[in-house]
Amino acid sequence: MEKQFASHADLAEKKVSFDRLSPHAFAYTAEGDPNTGIVVGDDAVMVIDTQATPVMAQDVIRRIREVTDKPIRYVVLSHYHAVRVLGASAYGATHVIASQDTRDLIVERGAQDMKSEIERFPRLFRAVESVPGLTWPNLVFRGEMTLWLGALEVKIVQLGRGHTKGDTVVWLPQEKVLFSGDLVEYETTPYAGDAYFDDWPATLDAIAALGPEKLVPGRGAALKTPQEVQAGLAQTRAFTSELYALVKRGARAGKDLRSVYRETYDALQPKYGRWVIFDHCMPFDVSRAYDLATKYPDPRIWTAQRDQEMWRALEGADAPAPPSSRA
Repeated sequence: MEKQFASHADLAEKKVSFDRLSPHAFAYTAEGDPNTGIVVGDDAVMVIDTQATPVMAQDVIRRIREVTDKPIRYVVLSHYHAVRVLGASAYGATHVIASQDTRDLIVERGAQDMKSEIERFPRLFRAVESVPGLTWPNLVFRGEMTLWLGALEVKIVQLGRGHTKGDTVVWLPQEKVLFSGDLVEYETTPYAGDAYFDDWPATLDAIAALGPEKLVPGRGAALKTPQEVQAGLAQTRAFTSELYALVKRGARAGKDLRSVYRETYDALQPKYGRWVIFDHCMPFDVSRAYDLATKYPDPRIWTAQRDQEMWRALEGADAPAPPSSRA
């Protein structure tokens, strides 16, 4: 029998929140499902991360239309993962913006990533038949670019690698609001299957140095105070740093991946096991950390076949994941 992802048991729809964070910034969040950010400028709207399908994006558009009738001209991809980008066609945006590194990753592995993610998270790809294909940026930058939506300054910046090598944040310096993508999570397990663990802490430092007072994480509730922002940064740093330290220790001791996975799961579950998608993320996170600690400085491509092989190998009958997580 085919081994199923823990997320296949995650079938309940999540309650959506649409919060105004500043005169121009909004957060679309759903109890740990992927978030979308919205910037309403003087003359146009920007959407940061698009939801996973065009049908799912329609709910974002409906909520945008409750606060403005301005045209949606810009879509920003915080990174290349399918769950973030495949809804882009719904917005009819003139400009789809991404870092050069993100575009390179779409070229290299976008098709494989799309297939593997759809199989991992069926609920998050509702009406997947509405996806017309890969989302291609038509405005690509290196390092940093600035847009002016009327009098509103919007900075689109690569602060460093972490969740992926193409990670991009959107920063509103006048209002001190930051949209982080999956570089920051809140009360939600960071997915790190394509991560650069060595770089991630410095990238979080760079986010903190901007001084955001409000932040829309990749998953989890919008962070509405400086204290909540600090908590989101601290949580993400703690989980990724602790996981990588445990995996490195096991790898350096010559232990195999399965043994390292068991030990890492047992060590982290008491502290983080209540977080959303913990059981789903851990095999991917530990596998990537083990790769990085041994012989793969850059993430290997996740194909649907590799996903299932990894899942079967690490989530066997004697693995520590609780039975309630299984389909």
